[in-house]
Amino acid sequence: MKNIILIAEVVIAILLMVSILLQGRGAGLSGVFGGSSAVYRTKRGIEKFLTIFSVVLFIIFVGLAITSLILY
Repeated sequence: MKNIILIAEVVIAILLMVSILLQGRGAGLSGVFGGSSAVYRTKRGIEKFLTIFSVVLFIIFVGLAITSLILY
């Protein structure tokens, strides 16, 4: 049981890192060259999916970490 939880934690951690890295980085260097925009923008499509997916993965990861702490 301990090995299953540890493997699940590692897999969830890798998926969480990938989902965070795939998300948009905001303005980036465009603000340096005058391309910054103060327009409010909502998340749509894949951006919204990645945000929700990251939150769900985080909740699962924290749950697994607490479970691992309690059991062992």
